[in-house]
Amino acid sequence: MAYQTYSGQAPQPVEQRPVRVRPGFGLRGPRREKHVLTVEDLSALAFPVGDDGVVIGLDHQQQPAVIGLFRPSAFEVVLVGGMWTAQLIALRAAATGARIAVETGRPQAWAPMAQAAGGGQPCVTIHQVGRLGAQGASVASPVLVVRDLGARPNRSRLSAAPWQTTLTVLPYLGPNASRVLNAADLVGLQRVSPQEAELLGRLLSLSPGDVSALPTLPDNVTLWATRMRRQYVMTNQGEAETQVLGGPRRMD
Repeated sequence: MAYQTYSGQAPQPVEQRPVRVRPGFGLRGPRREKHVLTVEDLSALAFPVGDDGVVIGLDHQQQPAVIGLFRPSAFEVVLVGGMWTAQLIALRAAATGARIAVETGRPQAWAPMAQAAGGGQPCVTIHQVGRLGAQGASVASPVLVVRDLGARPNRSRLSAAPWQTTLTVLPYLGPNASRVLNAADLVGLQRVSPQEAELLGRLLSLSPGDVSALPTLPDNVTLWATRMRRQYVMTNQGEAETQVLGGPRRMD
């Protein structure tokens, strides 16, 4: 109880009103004007990454290039390129919390990356050709299936599933390349021969400039293509990735 004093009169008790607390928000803070942005100022709030996913490098404007690998439907990616790029993508996907299942005929080449990923946790598993079973992908546990089976990959026995993405690695174009490429939602193209570039130009409707550029790409540059868009991406590895994978290589 507090007391209020009036001139010539005895102090009278004055009842204090209880402080009103907003549950979950604490005490009411000072009153200030609301923060208002004009429509022109909204662009200043944009983030450099336009989508969620795995950062695979920088685009021609030196902005982060991101692949949204995991989706509520099955997603097919084909990389005509080197194992170094495929392993870097797998390593970065594992860093986002995804599980990686590698089907390969050269398990010794994937073992160092599998041991380094996840800080000792078994987030990367290596399987013999034809021995890859169902992975149980879910929104809480997405899966990247890497198929490193040479230029003539057989058809996968693994059923397509939501939140499960397949990355097929082609070191060069084999006899069934058109089948593999036509089934892809996203294609990554690294340096190829002029003859392969001409074939890729026909299969993917590439521009003459892209066809002429493919045989000259550096080891760490990839042209990513969908049915609607084309984007060149330069991949620069971090120090930890260099310790595991070494420098960029087009061929292994």
